[in-house]
Amino acid sequence: MTTTSAPGTASTSARALARDHLTRAILASARAQLGTVGPAALSVRAVARDVGLASSAVYRYFASRDDLLTALLVACFDEHGEAVEAAADAVDPADLSGRWSAVAHAFRGWALEHPWDYALLYGSPVPGYEAPAQTVGPATRVTRVLMGLLVDAAAAGVPLARPDEPAPGPAFHAAMTGLRGFAGADLPDDVVLAGLAAWSGLVGGVTLELFGHLDNAVGDREAWFDALTRRLDPFSPSRAG
Repeated sequence: MTTTSAPGTASTSARALARDHLTRAILASARAQLGTVGPAALSVRAVARDVGLASSAVYRYFASRDDLLTALLVACFDEHGEAVEAAADAVDPADLSGRWSAVAHAFRGWALEHPWDYALLYGSPVPGYEAPAQTVGPATRVTRVLMGLLVDAAAAGVPLARPDEPAPGPAFHAAMTGLRGFAGADLPDDVVLAGLAAWSGLVGGVTLELFGHLDNAVGDREAWFDALTRRLDPFSPSRAG
C-alpha cells in the first residue's frame, strides 16, 4: 500500500531542505571570503551577492556578521577536531608517542588543506569580535585530545621531565589550576609543562609554515616536520635521560 505525506508535512520538509541548502551556501561563500579579504573584512553584503540573495535575506539565516563568524568558527573547529580525533583513535592507546605523532601530523595536514580556515582559528583575533560560549566546545576538541594523552601518561607513570630540568615551581602550579580542571585530573606540574611545550611548538611550527616564515629557509617540509614532531614529543623515552 502506498502512503503519502500530508501536504503540510511535505511543505515543511521542503522548506527545511531549502533552508539547509541556503545555510550551507552562505557558509561556503563566507569561508571563501576568508581567503580573499580575511575574517576582519567579512562582508554579509558580499556573501549575499555571491549566493544570489538580498542582504536582508541573509540576515534571516544569520542575524549579524558576528553570528556568521561564529558559525564559521564552529564549523572549522569541528572539522579540525574531527581530523585530529580520528588520527588519534587510529593508534594503539598505549602508544603515546605514536598518538602524539598522529595528532601532530593530522593537525598540520588539516591546516595545509585549509590555510585560511586555520588562520581564522589560530591567527590574529578579529577586532571587535568576542567569541560566544557556543564556540568553546568545538574550539577545545583538539586540546582535549592532547590533554587525554597527558592524563594517560600520568596514569601510566611516564616521566615527562628530564633529570636536569628544574621543577616549574609553586607559581606555575597555581597558574595551571584552570588547566587541571579542564583535564579533569590533578596532573603533575612536569606533565602539564611538557604538554604545553609540545602544544606551543606544534602550533608555532605550523603557523610559521603556513604564514610563509619558512620560505627560502626550509626545503623539504615533510622532513622538517617529521623531525620537529619527534623533537617536541613529550612522551619519548629519551626525555627520561
